[in-house]
Formats: sequence, C-alpha cells, structure tokens
Amino acid sequence: MIDHWILDDNGLPMPANTEQYVAFVERGIDARRIGLDTVNDQEVSTVFLMHDHSWWGGPPLLFETMIFGGPHDMFCERYETRANAEAGHARVVAALREGRDPEVSE
Repeated sequence: MIDHWILDDNGLPMPANTEQYVAFVERGIDARRIGLDTVNDQEVSTVFLMHDHSWWGGPPLLFETMIFGGPHDMFCERYETRANAEAGHARVVAALREGRDPEVSE
C-alpha cells in the first residue's frame, strides 16, 4: 500500500516519498482543491485527499466531494480518478441547484 500521494504537474495522482509529500502539503489547500461552489447555504468542496481512503480494499480512493451546510450537510462521495471527481462535483452542484437530493441518480 502506498502511504503518500501527490498531484503531478498535470494534476494527476502519483505516489510520493516523504520529502515530496511534505513539499506538496506546504503548497496549501489550493494545490489540492478540485472544485468549490456555494449553492444557497451549502458549500460543495471537492479535494485530493493525499491518502488512499479505500479502507476495505479495491482501487485507491484519492478524491472526495463533501457538502457543508444545509439539509445535505456532511454528504460525502469518494472517487478513484480526478475525472470522476470533477464529474461528481459537477453532478452534486447541479443537483443542489435544481433542488434535487445529490444522493439520488437523475
């Protein structure tokens, strides 16, 4: 299992040694942010997690979308790829803008 991940120059995950990891952390949240939108009183944030969150096996889950505030506070989805994270972020934002539950497929 890989302990540390960073984003490469193309914004894609890659394994990292401790020195690379620390340097990436020092760049701050903006280096990890994939998306940030506010819909009414709800903030939708999608970030690169830097650690694998697939606790029970399977492909690494390195990205996460969460909602803060409103009726869907603490909603969370995790993704394997940046492309899926970007699509998931857009889907959640669209659902909230349309007044739909982000957990229900269209």
